[in-house]
Amino acid sequence: MHAIVIREPGDADVLTWTEVPDPAPGPDEVLIDVAASAVNRADVMQRKGFYPPPKGAPPYPGLEVSGRVAELGADVTGLSVGDEVCALLTGGGYAEKVAVPAGQVLPVPRGVDLVEAAGLPEVACTVWSNVFQLGGLRAGETLLAHGGGSGIGTFAIQLAKARGARVVTTVGSAEKAARCRELGADLVVNYREDDFVEHGPYDVILDLIGAKYLARNVDALAVGGRLMVIGLQGGARAELDLGKLLGKRAAVHATTLRARPADEKAAIVAGVREHVWPLLEAGRIRTVVDRRVPMADAAAAHRALEDSVHVGKILLTV
Repeated sequence: MHAIVIREPGDADVLTWTEVPDPAPGPDEVLIDVAASAVNRADVMQRKGFYPPPKGAPPYPGLEVSGRVAELGADVTGLSVGDEVCALLTGGGYAEKVAVPAGQVLPVPRGVDLVEAAGLPEVACTVWSNVFQLGGLRAGETLLAHGGGSGIGTFAIQLAKARGARVVTTVGSAEKAARCRELGADLVVNYREDDFVEHGPYDVILDLIGAKYLARNVDALAVGGRLMVIGLQGGARAELDLGKLLGKRAAVHATTLRARPADEKAAIVAGVREHVWPLLEAGRIRTVVDRRVPMADAAAAHRALEDSVHVGKILLTV
């Protein structure tokens, strides 16, 4: 098969489409003929040498795919060769084939295009596990989702609205603000012109920035609020005012998805299938795709992500 190989840590041009050995599924794994993958910030960090894949994961980037089942491991049940599926990966999605634990495989939702389904697993599992499973967002509460134009942001806006929450999001341009309002955001804050703290308090904050926003996020939390930190685009070290946190009886959670054990990922995937997939099939939420790029040209897709002018997901097609 062919896959995108990272020749050495560096800029987008180190990504090379080249021939590599085919993967073989283990007893509890499914082999997928890949139709598409999607670009995530973690892929960029891996390319730069800052986010090596966990032990045992394929060396190629890519945390999600869609495609068709090509082969089943000896212990796999409930799936058949030829099924259209999408999957949450530990790595290896930038390839023509990938082997993945069966517990991380989802059927393509009815009414969703096979290629566009590649942009679902990572965002759906991230938003569901952080905002709802751990963050406990309830109907009537307010969510602040930073980075509303991102893949995570566009999905969080829709899912929170569909489940009865009020949604505020931050963006960096008028164009992204308009798109987020179309997706259901109740209030959009342009962080270049306004301060999101002034529009709080928020019951749950989903944050991709990290250190740069930590103090202001705590200021913006409601009593009993939950801050979910899932990214470090604004740095990894900051001072935390425990007095404010105590006074608000609030919580700060920092989580990652990629390195979780397979059984934890399977539990998250099962929750997504039960609670999120019906909303997709009913048309209440949808994938937001900025563009499709041939996988062999993954470098161009990475440059587009790093320019941060996209809205939604950037897909890589085989």
